[in-house]
Amino acid sequence: MATIQNSLAFAQELIRQVLLPGEQAIDATAGNGHDTVFLARLVGSKGKIWAFDIQVEAIKNTEERLEKENLRQRVNLLLQGHENMAVYIKKPVGAIMFNLGYLPGGDHSIITRPDTTISAVKSGLKLLRPGGIMTIVMYTGHTDGGTEAAQLKRFCHTLNQKDYHVLSYCFLNQQNHPPQLLAIEKR
Repeated sequence: MATIQNSLAFAQELIRQVLLPGEQAIDATAGNGHDTVFLARLVGSKGKIWAFDIQVEAIKNTEERLEKENLRQRVNLLLQGHENMAVYIKKPVGAIMFNLGYLPGGDHSIITRPDTTISAVKSGLKLLRPGGIMTIVMYTGHTDGGTEAAQLKRFCHTLNQKDYHVLSYCFLNQQNHPPQLLAIEKR
């Protein structure tokens, strides 16, 4: 029997299947740098990662993690909201990762917001190459987390099935608001 994976592990597995060495990818919410490091390893020395966050602490934490892993040269760190990604990125990307909510270990009053997240998702879908994938891990146990997840799901229902495949992955019998995953594949 297959092992059921948590949302973060499943998001990584989906990305691992499509992101190619030498490609560009986006970490839309750098946080503590875990997804940034994951993406930087996948694209290899010829690839490039763009990592966004609005908090200085997140950019600093991500930079330290990248330096420890000797991956700093593969990543453009931007102290910017993810809704601004199209300003910086002009070429198609193979993957985009969102990890919504707040910075673990940081100020929990600074959270992702539905309006800027949906704007970022729209921009990201335009940047995504055919066959590329966007993963959105949503945490619903914090202030406005449930609202953000509901609005993102409503938005995803509007995406044309001829252009995108959208997967919703969540545990139905878990307590304490386990993370949920949306994965969008561009056709």
